[in-house]
Amino acid sequence: MYKTVLSLAALFTLSQGLTFAQPKAAIDITKAQIDEVLKNAPPKVDQTLRVIDMGGYQLSVAVIHRGPTGQAAGGGRGGAGGGRAPAAAADKCGLTSAPAGAKQGPPGMIAHDDTVETYVVISGSGTLVTGGEILNGTRSPADSEVVTILNGPSCGGRAVGDFVSRPLHVGDISVIPAGVPHGWTDITTEVTYLSIRPDPHKVLQHGYVNPAIASK
Repeated sequence: MYKTVLSLAALFTLSQGLTFAQPKAAIDITKAQIDEVLKNAPPKVDQTLRVIDMGGYQLSVAVIHRGPTGQAAGGGRGGAGGGRAPAAAADKCGLTSAPAGAKQGPPGMIAHDDTVETYVVISGSGTLVTGGEILNGTRSPADSEVVTILNGPSCGGRAVGDFVSRPLHVGDISVIPAGVPHGWTDITTEVTYLSIRPDPHKVLQHGYVNPAIASK
């Protein structure tokens, strides 16, 4: 299943009109490697498995495990730092005021400037919320893991506007376009999912391999 996801993500990126020199060999990420990363990962933090050079762009493959919503600040992914504290003078982003009558999304939503994400749920379940616009958000610092290893330039915070909520279960897939805020809610036990992330401008760390599997 995991290898198939890589091929699907490559086809999706081609549909966006990108051109690149086709790699000469397939790149595999095994279930054992994913399990090793999850075993060593801190809770509620995204873990990039690999950043793969595809010629004209890069392709990042990540795995994320989230515990029940409500045990930490919000069910989303925390846009400011990917586990690192935001800069003292963080750049603001998004709307400066909410439209009249706008609905509020869950805390901790995030939108990525350039990165499309394809989520594939591999265990557990939760409700994925997408849509709206970030309100009084914070830019991920340029040297943060969000920008350099995970998703590239991003804006995080609470979102307002129109939202779509959908429950995701094992085997479900959701494709989140660049610029669309997203976050999780209603996770009762846990949800673990793969995230396939085309990097059209090659802003992510070239050739990155998660330390938990780099020497294996």
